[in-house]
Amino acid sequence: MEPSGTEVRNGKGRWIQSPARLLAAIILCNMAGFVGSLVTVTGPGSWYQGLVKPSFSPPNFVFGPVWTTLYILMGISLYLVWMESLAGKKTTVALVFFGAQLGLNTLWSFLFFGLQSPFLGLIEICVLWACIVATVVLFFRIKPAAAYLLVPYLLWVTFASFLTYTIWVLNG
Repeated sequence: MEPSGTEVRNGKGRWIQSPARLLAAIILCNMAGFVGSLVTVTGPGSWYQGLVKPSFSPPNFVFGPVWTTLYILMGISLYLVWMESLAGKKTTVALVFFGAQLGLNTLWSFLFFGLQSPFLGLIEICVLWACIVATVVLFFRIKPAAAYLLVPYLLWVTFASFLTYTIWVLNG
């Protein structure tokens, strides 16, 4: 038996929270963002600064707060499904897809910024998008609230996909 505060439900079906697991899930997601940020250089004199970008490209200062918010929502979503797995629900596939999309999320920065390749970024972000959709569907079957928390992320990656495509076309 786990220590008090880590179980998902007691014998009467009442939720018991685990702040440590919530914090761990949020930190995990933000660490993926941090690792990607190590190769993301957008300031003056950078490769990215020299690219032709569409008129709808957000200013660089928007990306940090947006991604931080999305990583927090992803962490909360992960926590909700993780807690269901402790209750004996079959969540392994959903958690594997979540991990895959989180890894792909980080990989995009290395392909687009690190290798300075909008084309590789475009190919990868399409795979990332499909993996996010699968994660949303799988999370919905387990805990609908967890899926809803991923919708802003899916919408942002949809926008980022179009932005990546447009940058590739304009600079190809």
